[in-house]
Amino acid sequence: MSTSPNITNTSKDYFFIAVQWASLTVLLGRAWQHLFWDAPFRALLWDESLMSGFVTQWLSMPWESYITSIKVDDFIQALIQGFGVFYLLAAIVALFIRQLPRWISLLLPLASLALMLLAALYCKEKFYSLGQFFEYALQFSAPLLLYALVNTKISRVSLVWWMKIAILLTFTCHGLYAIGFYPRPGNFVDMTLQILPLSEAQAYQYLELAGILDFLASLGLFLAGKWRTWSLYYLILWGFATSMARICANFYFDAPLESLHEWLFETVMRFPHFLIPLAVYFYYKKRG
Repeated sequence: MSTSPNITNTSKDYFFIAVQWASLTVLLGRAWQHLFWDAPFRALLWDESLMSGFVTQWLSMPWESYITSIKVDDFIQALIQGFGVFYLLAAIVALFIRQLPRWISLLLPLASLALMLLAALYCKEKFYSLGQFFEYALQFSAPLLLYALVNTKISRVSLVWWMKIAILLTFTCHGLYAIGFYPRPGNFVDMTLQILPLSEAQAYQYLELAGILDFLASLGLFLAGKWRTWSLYYLILWGFATSMARICANFYFDAPLESLHEWLFETVMRFPHFLIPLAVYFYYKKRG
């Protein structure tokens, strides 16, 4: 059985609970996405510049036949669903990690690698925008953080440092989209308009302000005293708000189950955006 020098056997280890639920929720959300919806594997597997040599030489298929083949498309869909099953198994490991042998817990670092691959695919889909990749830093690091917390000798001091780096990357990149450094996603504006009583011009101003606050809070996280505390308050609240915005903006009372099926996973997989800052908050609160 796995034991950890970093964890005391107490039900009030809120730091551990926050990290565990960050890992569990991102894995469940991504499992739901891959099992019932889609993931951007075709952005790679249908890229002629990258795949045509492999297709023609190793599969002995003309490119046109490859991209129009129903069997190939069925294979890609099965691959996506296979990743969904993998994420679901990893979520079960995250839930019972304290009761499982260490070798089974290795599913969590593998899940982090899979989530990094997914982030890279989204990055490619967005014309190799690095901001798109690093915006997922909290999501793809959460399972690895949980594994390190339970099954390695890394100190919580070091673990919190890496958490702060992941928070910085996620919120800074989110802020770059909000201020328009990268093309601002249309759904940012749409969600703002659906949730808040703002005009379109006001929504743009609101997002720009949110982006600036993302930068300031990310930097304040590395300061001491009240600056760090207030930064954590903002990161926790804003991380929770932006996660919940997906379901709040897209929930329809005349089709509740359909709304939840389509949008709840978009919310749940973003829970690390506030749960990891919450873990950092619990760490510093316990230290006094």
